Amino acid sequence: MRLSPPEGDEAPRELVEEEPLSIIVQGKPYAVVMRTPGDERAHVAGFGLAEGLLDRPADIHHISLCEREETSFVALTLTEERRAQVPELLERKSFLSQTSCGLCGKQVVEDLTQKVSPLGDGPTITAAGMAECVRALCARQAMYSSTRASHAACLFDAEYRLLALGEDVGRHNAVDKAVGQLFLRDELARAQILLASSRISYELVQKAARARVPIVIALSHPTSLAVELAGKLNMTVVTIRERTGTTVYCGGHRIR
Repeated sequence: MRLSPPEGDEAPRELVEEEPLSIIVQGKPYAVVMRTPGDERAHVAGFGLAEGLLDRPADIHHISLCEREETSFVALTLTEERRAQVPELLERKSFLSQTSCGLCGKQVVEDLTQKVSPLGDGPTITAAGMAECVRALCARQAMYSSTRASHAACLFDAEYRLLALGEDVGRHNAVDKAVGQLFLRDELARAQILLASSRISYELVQKAARARVPIVIALSHPTSLAVELAGKLNMTVVTIRERTGTTVYCGGHRIR
């Protein structure tokens, strides 16, 4: 039931789906993420890259989705060579994905900058190009159009061509889905711009850095930790807001 619906908008909107997805790595539970069903293989590939389980598509021996009435899970197995490179990650206990990690901001930045190398200085983009990317994202948010309750993430090349789109109830999942789509096609090197409909948290900066995407644009503001981490990794963080305009928080050398 809707009270006082706006004129011309009387039909109730759909509810966005949210279900758990279990991620199994090498036959053992690794994580449980709350997500919107769909694009699971890409989701787990992007998640695996962000976690450090994967560096390249060739690290994947097999990835498969199993759907049952009670639960859904994706099984990821690594090549023997990759397993030998990440033994400490494979020995960790499983966790439920969440925003808080229990670490102080300074420790988070120090840890992540030790694990992820700074990005190079290119490419450069324009304000008009960024606006073009925003228009492309807004025109393709099918899930948001029907639910008004989802996030989207798009990847573009340096000429503002759309390469991948992910939509999900969770902003982290949307990024993982978009990144994973290109990762599985071995085309992630083409991506230079990440555009997210949400705010920019340090986790989103981490995911972009692991994907080697230097420019992160969002339709909401970043956190202080996100800007600090992005600055140390030589990344560009920009917010585009209808009322307040465009704000460059770090990496302004990439804006022409």
